[in-house]
Amino acid sequence: MTSTRATAEEATQPPALTIDALGKKCPIPIIMLAEQINRVPRNAIISVLADDPAAFTDIPAWCRLKSHHHVASHELPQGGWAIHVRRNY
Repeated sequence: MTSTRATAEEATQPPALTIDALGKKCPIPIIMLAEQINRVPRNAIISVLADDPAAFTDIPAWCRLKSHHHVASHELPQGGWAIHVRRNY
């Protein structure tokens, strides 16, 4: 299930960083993302792996609040999602 449509470039751009927040309850996945987003260059993609249902909605909301771009969310075979975020600044 994809929650947003990525551009062709975003869909093929590999993540510059993957944050493994599987098994962590919100707000930990967002805290991990906020702590690490500045480790990648502007316009790079970060993939947050999370299985807490709150993260599925809270990370896109955090992106809107912080002016980053929620690219897409993809279901993982083992459960949870890979939530892709593009760093805007």
